[in-house]
Amino acid sequence: MPDATPRPPAASGGQPSSTLGRSVTIKGELSAKEDLVIEGQFEGTIDVAEHTVTVGPQGQVKSEIRARQVVVHGSVNGKITAREKIDIRRTGNVTGDLQAAGVAIEDGAYFKGSIEILREGRAEAAPARPVAIPRPS
Repeated sequence: MPDATPRPPAASGGQPSSTLGRSVTIKGELSAKEDLVIEGQFEGTIDVAEHTVTVGPQGQVKSEIRARQVVVHGSVNGKITAREKIDIRRTGNVTGDLQAAGVAIEDGAYFKGSIEILREGRAEAAPARPVAIPRPS
């Protein structure tokens, strides 16, 4: 019987994407030229510079992530660098430094680390400031 659990869609709409399923555990370096959805566990380096990485609600990532956009519903421990935006949803749990043109942290999400906002057309970024956003009890 197929798994009826809804999966978060990759942010690019109809573009092809690869999914690491819930039972998948991978360690190493991962690069792709398409969107990536992680429902399982990954440890290492993820580089999808022109695409989106979505960490699903059950996803657990210990990695440095480089992507165009990153959406976190699950758990990420490591540095996230996104050319456009990092979006931490209310079920998301992120420990690490964020570097992107835009960052959104939904109410209820957990984040501990620093945020560096990249400005277009400037060689330097805005200074990083440590931020801790606790999950409400």
